[in-house]
Amino acid sequence: MLAVISLSKGIYHKTSTIPGILILLTAMVAACPGRTEKIGDIELKLKKKAEELAQKYMIIDTHLDVPYRLKKKMEDISVRTAGGNFDYPRARRGGLDVAFMAVYVPAEYEGTGKAYSFADETIDMIEGLARTWPEKFVMARSAADVKRQFGRDGISLAMGIENGSCLEGNLANLKHFHGRGISYVTLAHSKANHICDSSFDPERKWNGLSPFGVKVVSEMNRLGMMIDVSHVSDDTFYQVIELSKAPVVATHSACRHFTPGYERNMSDEMIKLLAKKGGVIQMNFGSMFIGRKVNRQSAQLKKSLEEYIEAHNLEGQEKADYIEKYKREHPLRRVHVSDVAAHIEHVIELVGIDYVGLGSDFDGVGDNLPEGLEDASCYPNLIYELLKNGRSEEDIRKICSDNFLRVWAEVERVACDLQSSQ
Repeated sequence: MLAVISLSKGIYHKTSTIPGILILLTAMVAACPGRTEKIGDIELKLKKKAEELAQKYMIIDTHLDVPYRLKKKMEDISVRTAGGNFDYPRARRGGLDVAFMAVYVPAEYEGTGKAYSFADETIDMIEGLARTWPEKFVMARSAADVKRQFGRDGISLAMGIENGSCLEGNLANLKHFHGRGISYVTLAHSKANHICDSSFDPERKWNGLSPFGVKVVSEMNRLGMMIDVSHVSDDTFYQVIELSKAPVVATHSACRHFTPGYERNMSDEMIKLLAKKGGVIQMNFGSMFIGRKVNRQSAQLKKSLEEYIEAHNLEGQEKADYIEKYKREHPLRRVHVSDVAAHIEHVIELVGIDYVGLGSDFDGVGDNLPEGLEDASCYPNLIYELLKNGRSEEDIRKICSDNFLRVWAEVERVACDLQSSQ
């Protein structure tokens, strides 16, 4: 019974202390004198249902920064690790089936001639995980791969490049990375590069895409690589939407509605255009992306940190050590898993159930994760919140994997059409 109850928008109010489905069930209990089930029992049933659905349906997480974490400190992620947000035991407990490993290229590699090799070495390392623990990790290069591998004990490792600096101005490098199994490219990161402008960078070098960036969009369409608009400036987003012949994705973003003025998140207008194009926004879990107060606190701390670094001319390892120490001494507030669910609900209200998924940013946002979403074992907690909001099993399946799989397959189909017409 609990799994099929559907609520109208008017029943659930975010400001309520009891979620919508529990309000409804409380009324049902009161109306039935013979019914003795308590709200606590109902919550337990929903939590059990969430655990079951996490194991029943494929869960795809489109952005985990595990590789960069391991570059800084290598750990055996085939067993429970002391640190980080991801390892095999926790991921399996959480029901994670497909983990997109981010091939992150730091912004400072732009123009150094070292970005290409840095990305290549990171791919080597990710492939090494599957070679070292083949019973636990298996590489995946396509939507068909992850569908075929679903149901096995091993976790599918797909890959996406975070920051197109590694293309180094050569479209042949894009083809190289596609050949190595890269399924998406996040066009920029924290600074403008030779492809486009970044949402984090006050300098607008290109006012969107560069001339080379326009070629990158076209070539990614032809190759069947997903274009990731997380991190890019608004102008870049609008130009990509106009130029791309295939749907585009935001692999780890959230809703600007909750964080006004924060360009890194997507506005309502952008989400609507993304959906109209057939794309999907994969929800970032980081508290600074989710909560307005945390977002403002983060901006203030970032400003103070940058001012100190500039005033004291910190560079290299000294700079890195200070940043780590500063963040440790100035922890950010944390939101709750229900706040992430609220972002997902906002997307659904705007454009429907078919255009939202999961892109945690695990190991990329440090300890700034919500209560109840601390690591890869916690996906059931988010499913539980969605069930409390009245989401059906079909809704859960779409959010966890089907929406993204649809986009991935469509990008591949468009590529086949483009290649056959040449």
